[in-house]
Amino acid sequence: MSLKKTAIWLTILAFIVKLSGFLRESIIAREFGVSHLTDGYILAFSFISLAMDMISGGFNNVFLPLYVSHFKMNAKQTERNANGVMNFTALLFLVITVIGYFFVPDIVPFIYGHMAPQTEKVAVAITQFFFLFMSLVALSGILDSYLQAHRVFVPSQFAKLVQPLTSALFALVFSSYWGINSLAYGFIIGTFIGVVIQFSYLYRTGFRWQPTLHVDATFRKTFLVLLIPSLLNSVVSQTNLFVDKAFASSIPGAATYLNYASLMTSVPHNIYATSIAAIIFTLLSEQLDDPEKFQDIFYTGMQISLVTLLPITAGIYLVGQEAIAFLFQRGKFTAMDTHYTYMALVCFLPIIVTQGMQYIVSKAMYALGKTKIIFRVTVTTILLNALLDWILIKPLGYKGLALSSSIVSFYYLIVTAIVIYKDFHPSQKVRLFRLIVKALPPTIVMSVVLIAIKETLPLYHLYPLWQILILVPLGVVFYVAGLYLFYREGFYQMLNFLKRKKRAV
Repeated sequence: MSLKKTAIWLTILAFIVKLSGFLRESIIAREFGVSHLTDGYILAFSFISLAMDMISGGFNNVFLPLYVSHFKMNAKQTERNANGVMNFTALLFLVITVIGYFFVPDIVPFIYGHMAPQTEKVAVAITQFFFLFMSLVALSGILDSYLQAHRVFVPSQFAKLVQPLTSALFALVFSSYWGINSLAYGFIIGTFIGVVIQFSYLYRTGFRWQPTLHVDATFRKTFLVLLIPSLLNSVVSQTNLFVDKAFASSIPGAATYLNYASLMTSVPHNIYATSIAAIIFTLLSEQLDDPEKFQDIFYTGMQISLVTLLPITAGIYLVGQEAIAFLFQRGKFTAMDTHYTYMALVCFLPIIVTQGMQYIVSKAMYALGKTKIIFRVTVTTILLNALLDWILIKPLGYKGLALSSSIVSFYYLIVTAIVIYKDFHPSQKVRLFRLIVKALPPTIVMSVVLIAIKETLPLYHLYPLWQILILVPLGVVFYVAGLYLFYREGFYQMLNFLKRKKRAV
């Protein structure tokens, strides 16, 4: 299977994984509503997210290219090194498990500040449970790196799919017995099943586990030198989330509202990023020796970002409340909870566009070797995020935390864009400004028409899903028409991009 065809399948699987996540969250909303139980679980799960980001981001970004390059020179020694790294990492997380388990009752209150007593009790108990299986979670991420090194991608997506599905199943079947803990139990069971899937496929590639901690000096030194900055990069975004949740923990229900709203805004970005990774980033990496072509491809990436993500952002604003009601409003999740979640969603919306554009900027900087600059800029976002959280939470409550994230994403995009455009021809800045001006009218046309339709027709009487099924296709039609009328270059560029993806299938 070609890499492009694999990328298409990964995009589809990524979408399915996201849908399974919505299924899990929908069941959580039905069974537990918005309460100290859901707040406590979300705060506890942040530690799992941190471990997964450290492995999938920090570890993978270093191990994968190092493994591939050394494997070409000495396959047998590289496999031994790989076993040593895997075993040592698993043991390291085992030590973290033992130490962390006993310090969790102090760590959780220290990080999250003034939690309600019921929330603190749930957060501490579930965090302790998660720490018992931190090595298993880390092992799943390590195996993902090994599979990628052997160009085996799909099993890891299936492993990621099992986690939310088993969480949802356990919540649905066992919530009356185990309460919110059923989610944690289901997640760990799903992780174990995923590890079995990954190991079985890795075994087919010829990989054999060896009980060794030995890693040759050259591999070890290179790995450690590169790993430290990579790990620091990977934990910055999670650090920002910890800061947000620390402020949110003092407001009942805030962590849950922010979690559901953030989940909705992450879908278009994650799916878009998966698709762009297969095409735009590959093209950028191939044109490092030709600055003019590199800049043209970069512009194309920014163009596609705006043309696709601006209307999606506007569309979520217009049907977001209906989407939240359809996904979550049942059982203990009330209409008031839907409204509060939508308020957070509105404040998060700019992130859809800024992160999409940031993805192109960051990949261009990685391709050019500007990793240190990315890290320095990213670190400053922690300070800015904490400052904005502190300023905005008093007048705006939990909505201020969402707005803070959007402002920080604008800051991150602008600063990194300034850095990348310093190396570009001055005409590229003018080109970008014109792009922004041209990309806005089609979205405005679509939004005005949909608002008029919502105000004129009594759609609010319909079930939320029917409202979505009416408004979304109409929005697509009017946006495409507006794009053709006001920005024909973007219209044809989008067609070419879609044709390129179809040829890859």
